[in-house]
Amino acid sequence: MSASAQQWSPSSWRDKPIAQDVIYEDKAHLEKVLTKLRRLPPLVSPVEIDRLRAQLADVATGKAFLLQGGDCAELFDDCSQDPIEHKLSLILLMSLIILHGSRLPVVRIARIAGQYAKPRSKPTEIIEKREVMSFRGDNVNGYEVHERAPDPERLLGAYFHSTATLNYIRTLLLSGFADLHKPLDWSFSHVRSPELHQAFSAVIDSLKDSLDFMKVATGGTGGRDRGGMETVDLFTSHEALLLEYEEALTRSFDSAVPQSFSPSSTRNSTPSVSRSASHVRVATDPSSTGRYPHSPVRPPKSPSLGDGFHGSFTEMKLSSGEDRKAERWYNTSAHFIWIGDRTRQLDGAHVEYFRGIANPIGIKVGPTMQPEEIVRILDIVNPDRIPGKVTLIGRYGAEKVDKYLPDHIEAVKKTDHVVVWQCDAMHGNTRSSVTDPTLKTRHFVDVITEITKSMAIHREKGTILGGVHLELTGEVNDEGYSVTECIGGSMELEDKDLSFNYRTHCDPRLNFEQGLDVAFLLADHLGSKRRGVQPKDILLSSLRGRK
Repeated sequence: MSASAQQWSPSSWRDKPIAQDVIYEDKAHLEKVLTKLRRLPPLVSPVEIDRLRAQLADVATGKAFLLQGGDCAELFDDCSQDPIEHKLSLILLMSLIILHGSRLPVVRIARIAGQYAKPRSKPTEIIEKREVMSFRGDNVNGYEVHERAPDPERLLGAYFHSTATLNYIRTLLLSGFADLHKPLDWSFSHVRSPELHQAFSAVIDSLKDSLDFMKVATGGTGGRDRGGMETVDLFTSHEALLLEYEEALTRSFDSAVPQSFSPSSTRNSTPSVSRSASHVRVATDPSSTGRYPHSPVRPPKSPSLGDGFHGSFTEMKLSSGEDRKAERWYNTSAHFIWIGDRTRQLDGAHVEYFRGIANPIGIKVGPTMQPEEIVRILDIVNPDRIPGKVTLIGRYGAEKVDKYLPDHIEAVKKTDHVVVWQCDAMHGNTRSSVTDPTLKTRHFVDVITEITKSMAIHREKGTILGGVHLELTGEVNDEGYSVTECIGGSMELEDKDLSFNYRTHCDPRLNFEQGLDVAFLLADHLGSKRRGVQPKDILLSSLRGRK
C-alpha cells in the first residue's frame, strides 16, 4: 500500500471541498439516519464486486463488451414489478443481440437499485413564480413543490427501495427470467423502414437458429435438461453523489490480495429474454465460474453462462500461501459507482472517497476535461494500475467527440493505465423540444453518431471502445405503448410525438424499441470488425432517419 492509501478512510472526504452537496437543516436527524444505515446489511457482496472487476479487465483488453443502461434517475415509485421486469428485459435482449454480432461476452451493468440522486446545474429553480430547491432525486427531496426540502429519511428510503429492487432482480434471475430456452418473441411492427425491417428480421432468424442449436446441445429438448443456460451475471450501478450515504455503506473486509492480477476466463453466451417474461425453473451453482480470485476453482457441470446475479455470498478463502492479508474497503451499495462530470475535482471530496474503495469505478469525461487531468485522476484513484478498475465514460456530444476524444486517448496511451473506454452517447446530446421548449429530448441520430464516431476514433488510435452507457427504459403505459422522450429511431418518432408518453422527471431516455435499434447497430459494427469487413451502410443510414 502506498502512503497516501494508508491515510485514506471512508470519512477522509469530509476534509475536502465538495461539489453538489446537500444541506440538511436538522443535523441530528441526519446523524440518526446515518447511524441506522451503518448497521444495516450490505446490499452487494465483495465476491460479486471483484467478479465484476475481473470481467471489466476483459473489456479493457477487447475480450468482452460492456453494456450499461437504465434510468436517468430512478423514482421510489419505480420499485414495482412491471418497471423492473421491463428494464431487465430490455438489457438482456440488447445484450443477446450484441453478443450474437460480436461473439464477445457481454458484461451487463444496470443503472438500477440506487440511481436515485441527480446532479443539477443550479441549486434552485423557479416554479409558479416561486424559487424552490431543484429536484435532486427521490433520495434527497420530492418532485412536488411542497416536498423540495431535503429529508434525511429519504436516505433510508433509498436503501430499502434498493433492497426490494435487488431482491426482485435476484428472484427473477433465479426463476428463469433470463433462460436461453425461452423463445425469442419480438415483433417488428414498429419498424417504419422496409430496409430496417429486413435487416432486423435477418438477425433474429439467425439468433433463433443459434438458440435452437444450443437448446439441443445443452439437453433442453428431449432427455434430461442438463441446465447451465438459464441465468446470467447482472451488476448494479449508480452515480455516487451523496457521500454520507456511500460512506455509511462502505465496509472493510479482511481478504487475500493476490500478488498479481489474474485474467478471467472466457464466459459463455448471453441469454435471450422475451418482452413478456415467463418464469421457468433454474438450476444454480455458485461454484460454476471460479472467476473470483479468492474462491476455490471447481470444474463446471456443463456449458454455463456463469455464476449469475444470485446473491450468493461465496466463502472467501486463501488460494495459496503467497497471498497476504489486507484490509480492503468496499462500497456495498452497488457493484459499480461512478464520479460525475460535475464532481470530479482532483482535490475534491468525491475523488478522495473513490480513491480508497476496491470497487471498479467510472469517471465521466467530456469537453471540459484536459488530457493531463485524466492522467492525474487515474494516478490518484488507481495507483496500483489494476486492469478493469477504472472505466472512462466519454460524454462529448456528437458534434464534439472527434475534437476531444483523440487527445484524451493519446494522453492515456502514454501511461501504463489499462482502462475501459466507454461511450455515454446521451448526456452530450440533450436538446429542447421545438414543439414544447419545457421538454428536454435527444435525437436518436446524435446518439448513434457519437457511438459510431467513437468506434472509428478508437480504431484509428489502435485502442478499443469497450462499451456504451445509455439512459433507457423498457417501461410502457397502461395501453402498452413505449415512452416517447427521444426523437427518431426505427419508430421514426417526431418532435410532436414527445407529449404522447413523456414520463421522465429528469433526462429523456431511449425507449424499448430505440434501445434495440442501438443493439442492432452495435452488433453490426462489432460483427463487421470481427469479420474484417465494413458495417452495413444501409443499417446506419436507415437509423439516421429519412430526409
